Amino acid sequence: MGFFDFLKGSSSASRGAASEATIRKHAARVANKRAQAPDRWDSIQALAQMGTVEAVEALIPRFSFQTDPSITDQEEKDAAFDAIVELGDTSVEPVKRFLRTAETIAWPLKMLDRLLPPDAVIAELLGALEPMHLEYERDPERKLSLLATLEERTDPRIVGGVTRFLEDVNETARFYAAGAIFAQQEADTAREPLLAALLREDSTRTRVRIIEGFAVRGWSVAPERERVARILPSGFALDAQGIVTRR
Repeated sequence: MGFFDFLKGSSSASRGAASEATIRKHAARVANKRAQAPDRWDSIQALAQMGTVEAVEALIPRFSFQTDPSITDQEEKDAAFDAIVELGDTSVEPVKRFLRTAETIAWPLKMLDRLLPPDAVIAELLGALEPMHLEYERDPERKLSLLATLEERTDPRIVGGVTRFLEDVNETARFYAAGAIFAQQEADTAREPLLAALLREDSTRTRVRIIEGFAVRGWSVAPERERVARILPSGFALDAQGIVTRR
């Protein structure tokens, strides 16, 4: 290696080190709730201009806290959001990781809706839901948000992904799971699990949600007509074949 080649290599290494140091500096500002707002803003803009995966990862922590005044908080988050979605494919993997770790899913979901087609977003939502269990947990908010979001979307994979949550110990999870199933054209594939859930359900609102779904679709509760009749919510009736109707 010649002398000038050595200098060139040293210069490149220095730029790389400086770039990493610069990202670390801006990342620390963006993630610091107590940093001065103008400094945080400058760092958001600087990271947006870098356009790298590392810059996206440095922007994401800005969505984990709130600052006063609220208008400044919103402006900073909007600027970080716009920067992330404008980077397109560069942002996809960091945002996917964000969805799987964020305490609340609103921001990463909003980003994914801009970055990916609807079927790919559904795959990420179901992927985030997959490792979650049915037992008691102190803070089930992520799980509830995922189930509620799936209730608002349609995809053939949703029924299979949420049916097990009809057995969740959390009543709200069961409520959203039933709603997500009934929102799908494929809901009939879960008729038996829904009937079993109805018979063991002790929550009035979830019981009503399930029985109403049966009524809308004209489903029969056979062979459990007699058991269902004993717990049938007011406003509903069963005909001789066990088909649920509204009074």
